[in-house]
Parts: sequence; structure tokens; C-alpha cells
Amino acid sequence: MLQRIGNHYGDETCSSCVVAGDYVFLAHHGGGQDVADLAHQTRASLEQLSHTLASVGACMEDVVQITYYIRSTEDFRKGADVFREFFPKGAPVRTTVVTDFIGANCLCQVDGIAYKPVLPY
Repeated sequence: MLQRIGNHYGDETCSSCVVAGDYVFLAHHGGGQDVADLAHQTRASLEQLSHTLASVGACMEDVVQITYYIRSTEDFRKGADVFREFFPKGAPVRTTVVTDFIGANCLCQVDGIAYKPVLPY
């Protein structure tokens, strides 16, 4: 059984996450674009990811994989260091991709996969 969770920005062509059995597939999450700082936007993006996980009974400790999309490698370390705040017991696997974004102020986004046995529906 699949559970599709809508997103907060009104685009019905993309769910914020899809729960498929014990897995949660998380779409792109971003935030904090009012401040042109990669660490700030990374923190806001991970907070949004955390809220989506909570909406289906999961948490950041359940995340097993993250893709970290960034506009530039210039401040990579500054942004990547924020992950320690959200994964104090150990980080999930991560791939970092340098890309452009539709939003001119967007410096990063994250997506990922979480594993949570017997998720409540």
C-alpha cells in the first residue's frame, strides 16, 4: 500500500513524500531562501525534511540516504557541517550534487530515503 503526502507549496505533480511499506521516499525539500547563506538554507531544508518525516511517524534517525543538492561548491563544507546537528548518532549515506535551481535565491535542497518498520497510516 502506498501513502502519498502532499507538499506545502501547492504543486500537485510532486508529493513531499511517499510511504511504500517500511520506506519513506522524500522529495526535494528546501527553505530559508530569504537568507543567502548555505548553512542557513541547509538547516531550513533539513528542518522541512524532519517535519515531513514526523507527519508519517518517522524521524531523522530513520533516514538512510540523502542527496544534497547545492548551487556551488564554494561553501560546501559550511553547509555540510550542518548535517551533524540533525544526525548526532551518525549520518546517513550522502551524495552531493552541484546543480542549478528554478528559484534564483535557492542555494540547496535535500531529498532522501528513510526506513521505518511498521509505519502507522
